[in-house]
Amino acid sequence: MDPRSAEILEFPKIREILCSYAESSLGSELAQAIRPLSSFEEIRAEQKLLGEMMDAVSSDLGPPVARLKDIRLLVRRAAIGAQMDAGQLLEICEVLLLTGAIFRWRSKLNERHHRLDDLAATISDLGPVARNIQGCIDSRAHVLDMASVELAEVRRKIAEIDERLKNLVTRFLKDPEIRKVLRYPKASMEGDRFVLPVAANHRHRISGVVHRTSASGETLFIEPLAIANLGVERSLLKVEEEREIRKILRRLAGEVAKVANPLGHAINQMAKLDFLQAKSRLGLDYRMSIPHFSNENKMLLKAAKHPVLSQIFRLRANKNSSIGEGNFPEVVPIDVALGNGQNIMVITGPNTGGKTVALKTIGLLSLMAQSGMPIPCDKGSTLPIFDAVYADIGDEQSLEQSLSTFSSHMTQVARILKIASNRSLILLDELGAGTDPAEGAALGMAILAEISDMGCLAGVTTHLGDIKKYALRKENMQNSCVEFDPVTLRPTFRLIPGKTGKSCALHVAKILKLPPKLLGRARRYMRKKRAGFARIRELEKVKRLDESIHRATLEAVVQSELKDDADKQLLLAEGRKKQREVATQNWRSSVCPGLEVMLPGFGQKGIVTRVNRDKGVVTVNVGLGQWEVKLSDLQAPDLE
Repeated sequence: MDPRSAEILEFPKIREILCSYAESSLGSELAQAIRPLSSFEEIRAEQKLLGEMMDAVSSDLGPPVARLKDIRLLVRRAAIGAQMDAGQLLEICEVLLLTGAIFRWRSKLNERHHRLDDLAATISDLGPVARNIQGCIDSRAHVLDMASVELAEVRRKIAEIDERLKNLVTRFLKDPEIRKVLRYPKASMEGDRFVLPVAANHRHRISGVVHRTSASGETLFIEPLAIANLGVERSLLKVEEEREIRKILRRLAGEVAKVANPLGHAINQMAKLDFLQAKSRLGLDYRMSIPHFSNENKMLLKAAKHPVLSQIFRLRANKNSSIGEGNFPEVVPIDVALGNGQNIMVITGPNTGGKTVALKTIGLLSLMAQSGMPIPCDKGSTLPIFDAVYADIGDEQSLEQSLSTFSSHMTQVARILKIASNRSLILLDELGAGTDPAEGAALGMAILAEISDMGCLAGVTTHLGDIKKYALRKENMQNSCVEFDPVTLRPTFRLIPGKTGKSCALHVAKILKLPPKLLGRARRYMRKKRAGFARIRELEKVKRLDESIHRATLEAVVQSELKDDADKQLLLAEGRKKQREVATQNWRSSVCPGLEVMLPGFGQKGIVTRVNRDKGVVTVNVGLGQWEVKLSDLQAPDLE
């Protein structure tokens, strides 16, 4: 991918939109790293997974990855034997529980989702490790007494001492002699020690340790000697408690270390599932479809829309409370047919009419499709696999390099022509602009001739009449224009194939309130050029017929390819289904007591205890219960 062209075509904005659909930071990380692929096999594999995920999400069967966290660093620390606290183990526990949720989610998938099932099948159910952690640590990251016999015993002793301390403090506070020397009849805590507020002039009346003095110096906070002795004993027990807690946490971290490799793999696979569901939710939200890829240089986009423009319309509608949800304005779709003898599209028409948006739509959708994403166009759309997409669009004047707009464009065009191949897509905006019209047109025609010799697909926009006429005379170039309504004097943004468009500069100038006298003079100059326009219209009539035949032919070829591909997929699916049915029947005939089986109705595994083949039923232990189920309802736990 050409980074500069990707920036121009707003591919980074697509990454940002995709990131917003991810449910975890790991899924968002993969979305941020998305890039176009160049291998047909890689792209098709991504598309097939995407198709299954879109079907699953639309059926409310999205993967349960909302609580997925990035614990990779914690897992690595556990693997090397580093000490972990209870909070860190709880974070790991959440992800361990997700592996069990993924296992249960797999049982809800059907034959249409076998690739998703294969992807999720590599995630081991690590729920038992999670349950061990939950049995030792509560939701507040407190290590439970039941975590070990030793910890329970130490805490029992601490509780006994705490009770003795409270009783002792209560006796001190109730003693009439001691109450006389206290500033107020209440004990307080200094750290984990009980202290009494003794008047400074009665210090000698109570034996004990002074922990602090009040700001005025009139009150001493004393821990009586009897309480201090119990406090020391309690402190020793607290040290023992901490030692036992560390031992428990080390044991739990060791259990995590044992599953570090499968857990690391599970995290990566769950991130992939989140990434897939983000692409799917984006596609469903914007009514996108998965395009077909052709090994030949053919592009057929049906009702294609610019996704960033669609998002802008949505955001504006959301800010405008008077517009109901889902009633935001729609982007005007465009149709594009390139290849099969017509490789270059020359787009003409007025300023602000949508020529540049049309170019960006073609380029951006090509990048999205090759990244394994759905694209906003109708089903049946087809694209080739480009080795790169090159775009020179917009005002590229550079003050730092002392380049004018024309010089900057020529620099970029020269770069593109040097590195592009016959498998590239080239998009050039305002070809021949920024200099003398005659010289600009000559350069533009030469550039089109060079692109034509390459044999790659290309789209260009222009206002120059000589370039329009040049494209009309060339069989491998097609003309399209963005429509301008002569009644309302407004662009409709529709892309009309087989027709050249007017720049409508005088109409636009009239809207912009140029003086009528000036406009009249301009119209008189225009009359002298009418003969050239007549010639363009004659060529246009001939070319329009050729282009309608070309589009119909291209659609027929694409539909034939799509039908062949669909037939192959249907045969493969039927073959897999039959193979699975035979394997399942063979497995059911071998079911015997002691065998582990999968019960789809329960969403979990069980152990067979009895088999009655005459009645076609089996008895299965599931959890703490025993159930009689039909033999035909059983499934093999790992049957592929």
